Amino acid sequence: MISITTAELNTLLAAFIWPLSRILALIASSPVLGNPSFPVRVKLGLSMLITILVAPTLHSLPQVEPSSGEGLLILMQQILIGTAIGFSMRIVFVAVETAGEIIGLQMGLGFATIIDPQSKGQVPLIGRFLGLIASLAFLAIDGHLIMIALITQSFTTLPIGTTGISAPTYSLLANWGKEIFLSGLQLSLPVLAALLITNLALGVLSRAAPQLNIFAVGFPLTLAVGWLVLALAIPYFAPVFERLLYDGFNMMMGISNLSSINFP
Repeated sequence: MISITTAELNTLLAAFIWPLSRILALIASSPVLGNPSFPVRVKLGLSMLITILVAPTLHSLPQVEPSSGEGLLILMQQILIGTAIGFSMRIVFVAVETAGEIIGLQMGLGFATIIDPQSKGQVPLIGRFLGLIASLAFLAIDGHLIMIALITQSFTTLPIGTTGISAPTYSLLANWGKEIFLSGLQLSLPVLAALLITNLALGVLSRAAPQLNIFAVGFPLTLAVGWLVLALAIPYFAPVFERLLYDGFNMMMGISNLSSINFP
């Protein structure tokens, strides 16, 4: 008959629950894998599978009862670590969607919205379009595999305990948020410049021919120029998306205190 003590049971639970909470928090907060359209059962199953593979490699776990106050503190620290790592990559996708929102507003498509399962709300059409391109680029460079490799290596540099992420790391993550506006503006600049020239030309035209209905001519012209420039600029967005994604990976490595990672 197999017998197990309470201390051994607590050790087994701690060795599974604590790493599971970090991995599940990463998957829930990360882009693509954390998409609400991604089945919850698949997210949980993937997290449990990774945990089963990672748990035997963990050493020197805190000898703390998981249901105690200190055990709950460790659980919260693991959730914060996983969420912070996933959130740093989510900022990249928000920056891309912000660029699409800026472009859509300047083109006159601010009213054209579509349901986004990622945010469960209405987002501009152009923002959703650029977000899909960023998601395809993310999958093309095996970004989901890089995230899984990174979270598994984070247990070495950020071992399970009550310390968690340091205050300077949280400050670094907060400063990383500026990329939402900086990168969003940089991505939208080509279309913004073309639309600015178009609006200046329409202004000159309205002064030269006051009898011309500038509103009837300006909207379809601005829309056509915006789509044309966007179609011409799409091939040049791919390197920018890739740079942003790798910047996001570098931020994830900085949060995990990783100096290098073996990308797939």
